[in-house]
Amino acid sequence: MTNVADRQESETNPMNDTHHLRPVDPVTRFLAAADATPDRTAVVAADGRLDYAGLARRTAELAGALRAHGIRRGDRVGIHLPRTTDLPVALLAVWRAGAAYVPLDPAYPRERLAFMADDAGLSLLLTTEPGAVPLPGGVPVLGPDATGEPGPDTPVTARDAAYVIHTSGSTGRPKGVEATRGGVAALLAGLEERGMYRSGPGVVGWSASVSFDASVQQWARVCRGDTVVVVDDRTRTDPARLAALLDEHGVTDLDLTPSHWELLREPLTSRRVRLFMGGEPVPQATWDEITAAGTDALNLYGPTECTVDSTATRIAGPRPHIGDALPAVTVHLLDRALRPVAPGDTGELYVSGPAVAHGYVGRPGLTAERFVACPTVPGARMYRTGDLARRGPDGTLEFAGRADRQLKLRGFRIEPGEIEDALTRHPHIREAAVKVHEAAPGDQRLIAYVTTGTPGPGGDEILAHARTLLPAHMVPAAAVVLDALPLTPNGKLDHAALPAPASAAPSRPRSADPAATDLAEQVADVWRTVLGRDDIRPDDDFLTLGGHSLAALRVIHILRRTLSVELQLRHLLDARDLADFTEAVRTARQAPAVRRPALVGGAAGAR
Repeated sequence: MTNVADRQESETNPMNDTHHLRPVDPVTRFLAAADATPDRTAVVAADGRLDYAGLARRTAELAGALRAHGIRRGDRVGIHLPRTTDLPVALLAVWRAGAAYVPLDPAYPRERLAFMADDAGLSLLLTTEPGAVPLPGGVPVLGPDATGEPGPDTPVTARDAAYVIHTSGSTGRPKGVEATRGGVAALLAGLEERGMYRSGPGVVGWSASVSFDASVQQWARVCRGDTVVVVDDRTRTDPARLAALLDEHGVTDLDLTPSHWELLREPLTSRRVRLFMGGEPVPQATWDEITAAGTDALNLYGPTECTVDSTATRIAGPRPHIGDALPAVTVHLLDRALRPVAPGDTGELYVSGPAVAHGYVGRPGLTAERFVACPTVPGARMYRTGDLARRGPDGTLEFAGRADRQLKLRGFRIEPGEIEDALTRHPHIREAAVKVHEAAPGDQRLIAYVTTGTPGPGGDEILAHARTLLPAHMVPAAAVVLDALPLTPNGKLDHAALPAPASAAPSRPRSADPAATDLAEQVADVWRTVLGRDDIRPDDDFLTLGGHSLAALRVIHILRRTLSVELQLRHLLDARDLADFTEAVRTARQAPAVRRPALVGGAAGAR
């Protein structure tokens, strides 16, 4: 497969200017890069590195093993692997075998992994932890080091599936978005055509979870001859370690969400690294800081259903915006009757073109609801994003919120209905509602409101229940028990009347038990600063107090800076309470300093 543009749409729609764009299948591009620069480093991770010749050899052998185990064109292969060189090897090998990959994040709860594996209809699972993912009967399990006869790559077309990524579902179940090989090819070609990539090979920091669609734009850069550096979670949120990694490997391109800008501002503004920002709107303050610093940064917008990115722009000027459509993408601003809105008016944003996904796996009704006929191109489809936008005076698109209840929080797309469904699976919770509360400017938190039986669960039990069913980014920061959910006069939930957490229940009094040590008081002060509350006791749990992943990163960052202590995010998230976390900090302070090892050797094809 070479030309993967959707011929019907590109030839009949003058707005879809794809006639000059010739996207090439990513595997074809990878093999060309491996032939041209076999000694160039392709992948770097904590366990070593692979050059292009080594990556080509390992992916060919694993693809051969997949075919020997019955994997054929169109099958779906689960990927449950840590962030080592095995991960990109597995992803690329699945493509070379003609199949689509289904990422299964090891950090997700087992019940969610089981649902995703069953929902996607896996034909095989690649993992180093057999038994970690509950599987339907008969699904074989293979390690990423399996080898088989390389043989020729399985031929595919632009319409073949590339991956299935699960997103939050409004019906209470995650939904699997099936994107195409042509969509990935169009994404890479479109960003190149727009000048978003550097002219020569770059060094790309792969920071996103493989279960997050932004990862596709990062790891697939290996298909165009770039070096991909796998960034672990600790380095991604530690300014000092990130600066060391940027310098050690000469990273030129790095993805991050606007929420992470505050933590990483210093090392990113002092180095010539191009930032790819996306996942959530860029706040005005962040836009102004980047513009004033002259940082080379891009703002990317796009739904998972349209293969990651649909629009792009450089961050500069007085106001945030999302630019305009990438080549091979058409953006439509339509009213409820699917008519174009007048210039300057707000409309719902629809996307058409070859990047539009097949739809939702096993959900024909939902697919038909969101993937609709394009009114301007007979036979073509467009995706209804649910986002609102308008054209600014200069013609660029300005994001204007949502047309439904869907949320974007710290880079993740969240459907409140899925959280509410998980909460009501508790046997003593009758009703549930979820709302975002802004505790302070820029500090948004998910709050759950529930009604219960008598006796009913308390907030701690409610959140513990949520953690067994939901990934960390979807677990509410607090749970408020109400006698009844507020209703509007017509009987619908009155979201505006849901109380702020502080007003829903009396604050806990400050403990009369003084801090046992100066260290305990220092740690408690950091919690007070980050969480914005004084009523913190040694037996308090960080998440129950309203903490979330980004707040946890701030705590870790402050303690690393003020106490010169080597901490990881898990030290806080795994701690039972403040006292337990303080002991973890004390232990870390007493441990000898360990230098971060250089990433050399240790992998097939290493040089």
